[in-house]
Formats: sequence, structure tokens, C-alpha cells
Amino acid sequence: MNQIQSVCVYSASSTQIDKAYFETAKELGRLLALRGIRLINGAGNLGLMKECADGCLNAGGQVTGVIPHFMVEQGWHHPGLTELIETNDMHTRKETMARLSDAVIALPGGCGTMEELLEIITWKQLGLYLNPIIILNTKGFYNPLLAMLEQAVSENFMRPIHLDIWKVATTPSEAVELIYTTPIWNKDIRKFAAI
Repeated sequence: MNQIQSVCVYSASSTQIDKAYFETAKELGRLLALRGIRLINGAGNLGLMKECADGCLNAGGQVTGVIPHFMVEQGWHHPGLTELIETNDMHTRKETMARLSDAVIALPGGCGTMEELLEIITWKQLGLYLNPIIILNTKGFYNPLLAMLEQAVSENFMRPIHLDIWKVATTPSEAVELIYTTPIWNKDIRKFAAI
């Protein structure tokens, strides 16, 4: 069992999405709080970012939000988080969220969320991030991306071992269980980054 104290959750800021996504985000936040796990997220005050943070806070949990200064200037930050860390840019934001986390869970989202997910998968492939990465595949949202990654393996852009970089969950409770049971990645596997 992994020792998990904090989890980075990637998620959307859109408010125009199916309520099932909101319910999943809220439940994930609640479950993290009940386990005494600090939520690390992008500090947004809209969409799944806010819903997950509020689910955690309302259940007595702790939330650290990491957000670039320019977004704070726009008023895009959640004002009620336990801790707000301002960064100079998006790159530092992502690095900080990863550095503070013992695992990553990706909720559905748009370009930003998928970019974060693919970057942390790349870091793990290169041995730069060794912790569990869980894709919470609500309503099969990530099926096309998962198929694309499998195609990358089948056409030798990636090795079969790289399919172990992430695990897929369909419910928040399954995602939380997977952060504890997914083996920590061996950085020596970085030698397999090249085909």
C-alpha cells in the first residue's frame, strides 16, 4: 500500500457539461477528505475544479490550489481554499502540482486537462514522476484517448510496458483505491523510453 498524503486532480473548468461529471468530481473530493488526503488542484472557481474542491472542503478536507498570477488577476481563483499558491506561469503551476502530489487523478476535461495528463504520463515514461496516475473515465469520456495510446503502442511509437504508466477507473472510489495499490514506477524503466 502506497503512503498517500496528497493527490493532484486534473479537471475541467467548464460549467456546460453533464451533471454526472459534477457528481463524480464532488464525490472524489469527498472521498479524498474522508481518507485525510490533501487535494492539490488548479485553484479554479468554476466547473469540476470547484466542484471537487468544494466536495473535499465540505467533508472537512484540505485543498491546496496552484494558479498563475495572471489568472488571480482575472479573478479566476477559488477564494475559499485552504492554501493558494501563486506561480509566475503555467509551466511552474504544473511542476508545482506534480511536486506536491503523491499521485495524480485525471477527471474529464478539455485541452488543458488532457495536456496536463499527457505531460505527466510523459514525465513518468522518462522516470521524472514515479507516482500513480489514474484516469477517471466517467461515462467513457477517455475511451478515444485510451484507444489512441493503445494505437501508439501497436504501431511501435511506445512500448507495451508503457501501458502500465496509468490505470483506468470508472468510479471515484475505484480511483482512490488505485492510488494506494498501483505500484510506484521504477525510474530505471526510463531506458525503455526510446523504441
